[in-house]
Amino acid sequence: MSDVYDHYIGGNWDAGDGSERFESTNPATGERLGTFRRGTGSDIDRALAAADAAEDEWRALSHIDRAEYLWDIYHELRDRHEELGAIVTKECGKEISEGKADVTEAWHMVEWAAGDARHPKGDVVPSEIPAKDAYMRRKPRGVVGCITPWNFPVAIPFWHMAVALVEGNTVVWKPAEQTPWCGQIIAEMFDDVGIPDGVFNMVQGFGDAGAAIVDDERVDTVLFTGSAEVGHEIAQTVAEQPGKLAACEMGGKNGIVVTEEADLDIAVHAAVMSSFKTTGQRCVSSERLVVHEDVYDEFKRRFVEVAESVAVGDPLDEGTFMGPLIEPAHVEKVTGYNDLAREEEVNVLVDRTELDSAEIPDGHADGNWVGPFVYEADPDAPLRCTHEEVFGPHVALLKYSGDIERAVEIHNDTEYGLAGAVISEDYRQVNYYRDHAEVGLAYGNLPCIGAEVQLPFGGVKRSGNGYPSAREVIEAVTERTAWTLNNSKDIEMAQGLSADINTED
Repeated sequence: MSDVYDHYIGGNWDAGDGSERFESTNPATGERLGTFRRGTGSDIDRALAAADAAEDEWRALSHIDRAEYLWDIYHELRDRHEELGAIVTKECGKEISEGKADVTEAWHMVEWAAGDARHPKGDVVPSEIPAKDAYMRRKPRGVVGCITPWNFPVAIPFWHMAVALVEGNTVVWKPAEQTPWCGQIIAEMFDDVGIPDGVFNMVQGFGDAGAAIVDDERVDTVLFTGSAEVGHEIAQTVAEQPGKLAACEMGGKNGIVVTEEADLDIAVHAAVMSSFKTTGQRCVSSERLVVHEDVYDEFKRRFVEVAESVAVGDPLDEGTFMGPLIEPAHVEKVTGYNDLAREEEVNVLVDRTELDSAEIPDGHADGNWVGPFVYEADPDAPLRCTHEEVFGPHVALLKYSGDIERAVEIHNDTEYGLAGAVISEDYRQVNYYRDHAEVGLAYGNLPCIGAEVQLPFGGVKRSGNGYPSAREVIEAVTERTAWTLNNSKDIEMAQGLSADINTED
């Protein structure tokens, strides 16, 4: 890799105005992966000026012409699948099948967005007046600011940017500071395809760079995926700027309901996937397992057995199920919540907070290693550990008695509402969960992870105020105009409104 990587502004690699640098580090080994320039407010200002200047020329192209640039990126993502998957794994620590799936999801999103360029746009709406045509038209909002997380460092940027660009907006993007190498490669792809200057811009950096995007009046829409705390700040800031929109997908304290009618093979498999995939560092990861008393003991025995033996190790090894946490600060957070659970006097069932040295692969002693932590708790107790998002392999078992209504009541007892699942062979129970669970993403007899790009991705309550992906993101990056055209020489109004003009004569 290069000594120091630049921003990408106005079609050029840009050294920026600041003197500060930061490093990307492999969370499994502590190895330095690259050094990057830390963006400043003036760097964001130049990027926004470039995006603003490019807006008219870009929107003047057809959807199909704009999509052609994305098709080139689609092919590069596919051709470099193995290589980029390994880079994702090296930089964010998720095991190699997840690293490659991140790239696959990215090309799926690009394929969807570029293909959508040839789909019908707008709706024809019947008019009360036979001589009138009424229909909806869309136009791009303008400059879209994109702020993306580290745990899906290739897929989520394309959730945001692919649709925004095809719809005719220009983009200023700040990647997560933990995964700037992936951001660098994406910027190189846009440069390689020759996208017009200023249409795509990337500034590396930290939260202050993201805040500069959110605060600037030239930004028409903010697309954000990340923590609830930051997302709520963004939503509040944007709400105070008339005409600006924000679509924020945030965190969760997600649950799985396992009823007395559950197939326990499915239940245990789904719970393990939901709780420990990506080392619990998905916004949809499950930290609450709500299990009926009739199957609780058997479920607990089997889930604990897997949690005690699940393979934690080198994420590049195909035999690994859980890699490291992203950074030392997050190790401190997760272990702090494990300590809090003990202080709140839960019954700890599995405690692999500090892995045995034999479990840590050779050459990985400097990695950010934390294993599964599982406990059982009273579902009615107002415990912080069972209600606050940990974002790690920290899982509570909550036993319930009664019917599906009681299970869903416990399931909904959090401030969050992103994702959840119900495991049951009784379709009435599944349908009750479907209709009453307070989530934006729901799964039946599946893990509560696994987004498909054609479905909107977002939550309710504290988990989100929009869907910065797929079909729903079109709402955030375009304006709709209700257009009515009169085909008659006379003017006739709806609702019986008189079109006569009366004068004193």
